[in-house]
Amino acid sequence: MAEKNPIPKRERILDSAEALFAEHGYDGVTLRQIAKGAGVDVALANYHFGKKLDLFQAVFERRAAHLNESRIEALHACQAKAGKKGPSVEQIIEAFLRPLELAQETGDDGWRHYLALIAYINNSPYWGPRMMSQLFDELVQEFISALKKALPKARDEDIYWCYHNLSGALTLTLANTGRIDKLSRGKCSSDDFQAAYDHMIPFTAAGFRKVCASRS
Repeated sequence: MAEKNPIPKRERILDSAEALFAEHGYDGVTLRQIAKGAGVDVALANYHFGKKLDLFQAVFERRAAHLNESRIEALHACQAKAGKKGPSVEQIIEAFLRPLELAQETGDDGWRHYLALIAYINNSPYWGPRMMSQLFDELVQEFISALKKALPKARDEDIYWCYHNLSGALTLTLANTGRIDKLSRGKCSSDDFQAAYDHMIPFTAAGFRKVCASRS
């Protein structure tokens, strides 16, 4: 008798969908392909999730709460450690980014696929405004508030433009396209997540300070 897969079928469907959506996008995937990847009948995928759009939403929501919680905990920890003076721009950005690095470094394909899916959605003019806001805007606004305290003379619009640039750098890192590997002729690796974030944190912090100081 063949050994049964210990992973519940519903989770297998989500895992299969997560991997396929991350690689091919929403329009490049069918429910039949997802079901095949999960080793189930397509009728079961329909039973658990209904339309493909509902499954796409379920995949996107599945890991978001855990990710948000880890990032908020990191922010609150650095705020508590800094005391009344408050954390620096670098410390705030590090709290925002390091939990993502840790997720990428787990070696868990599920997290790799999920973060690549975030990059796909965040970079899409269709999916971005429809899906990012409902799960991540509250988190981002809390970090924005912390940055405003660290940069009290900054104009609000400058803070948001700087965040926009931080989000762009982060999206490319989450997508893990391998572009930097070819450009650097192997000197840099898109899989070297520690190096990616070690460079991104001071780079974007300097950008925040430069833009906000020049406009204040």
